[in-house]
Amino acid sequence: MTEEVRTLELDTSTLPALEELFGGNGAVAGCWCTWFWQTNERLQANGSSGNRDLLRSRVRAGDPIGILAMSGERPLGWVAVGPRSSYPRLDRSPVTRAVEPGEDGIWSVTCFFVHRTHRRIGLSRRLLDAAVDRAGRGGARVVEGYPVDTSVPRTSRVGSGELYHGTLGMFISAGFEIAERRGQRRAVVRLALS
Repeated sequence: MTEEVRTLELDTSTLPALEELFGGNGAVAGCWCTWFWQTNERLQANGSSGNRDLLRSRVRAGDPIGILAMSGERPLGWVAVGPRSSYPRLDRSPVTRAVEPGEDGIWSVTCFFVHRTHRRIGLSRRLLDAAVDRAGRGGARVVEGYPVDTSVPRTSRVGSGELYHGTLGMFISAGFEIAERRGQRRAVVRLALS
């Protein structure tokens, strides 16, 4: 990576940069990185503008939400990270359901979004490292992720839209261990911080 990149926590001062990065689509289909906070029904009822308002309200409340990668004033990428308990949808999905239900001190890395002009240069790994650091400062004992195993052969190319959880190889290279496989292509991974 040749340009100087810094990572910043999302707060009211960095929210405009995230909104610029996500653009008019709110990242993907108007989600605004609120998918894990709400049910499908609520997500659809809110629509893109309602989801953006939900994100803004959580930022204003001071909730830990995620980390931005920036070059100067230009946003390049994003990772969502926060206490697992702040993501109620995680417990309903067969892919992300808790390995140890009700366990305290777990933070989850749920989503990555890297602008298409900055993919394949290691930015997601840098964001993952910053997310782990933020979780540690927030009191996490364990950081959890739900990546895609891109090493499993498949008949079609894995598109960027399928990789928003990150790749298994990236998490493993950052020191995470597989806690449980979820089918052939998915896993729950964990990194103990204490």
